[in-house]
Amino acid sequence: MMKKIMYLLVLVCVFGIAGLPLTASATTIGGDQGWYKVHCNVDGAQVYFDGEYQGEISGGVLSVAVYTTGTPYQEYSISKDGYSTDTQEVKQYPAKGETVDLYATLNPVEAPVGPIGGDQGWYVVHCNVDGAQVYFDSELKGQISGGELSVPIYTTGTPYQEYSVQNAGYYPFSAKITQYPGKGETVALYATLNPEAAPTKSPLSPVTGIVAISVIGLASAMLFRKEN
Repeated sequence: MMKKIMYLLVLVCVFGIAGLPLTASATTIGGDQGWYKVHCNVDGAQVYFDGEYQGEISGGVLSVAVYTTGTPYQEYSISKDGYSTDTQEVKQYPAKGETVDLYATLNPVEAPVGPIGGDQGWYVVHCNVDGAQVYFDSELKGQISGGELSVPIYTTGTPYQEYSVQNAGYYPFSAKITQYPGKGETVALYATLNPEAAPTKSPLSPVTGIVAISVIGLASAMLFRKEN
């Protein structure tokens, strides 16, 4: 009995050292393999299949290996900071040894006019006419009330170049902006609107007066002769 046990131990050691499997090998999980080739216009964009990260676009492409006997993916998405995310449905599935091409186009996302969360300052526009409209670089900011209008701006945004104030019945006012508020600061701007001059009747010219007097004189003479 002892010899049999020793013999079995020797066999285990021999097979183990030789690297031979002690049990039958399992088949590859997922079965035969195919590929998706994802094409994108932005290198460094991240590729996801059904929310699972697969890698980054490099040289305009990323190859993703899939098992043809596995559960098929339903959608793929490509994203990168500063670009809109492109998500599409997977409609074709590769067979064993085949490659299916998928395409995505990322478009840059426009930066907001004023950076959200940026540091804030203010312009206070003073004007002599309530209800006058205030514009910064042609953008309407509001109306004068109580002789002024407060305009918040982001100090990290693109600075305004000009402000203008206008109201019906007044000549418009505009001026360059040469001072910019820092974080928490206020810069005062001033505008004075002058009323438009009302149109006046022009006096009779000398020629017109002479003609008028002549017509009146002629009419009087004719009336006098008729009466006599």
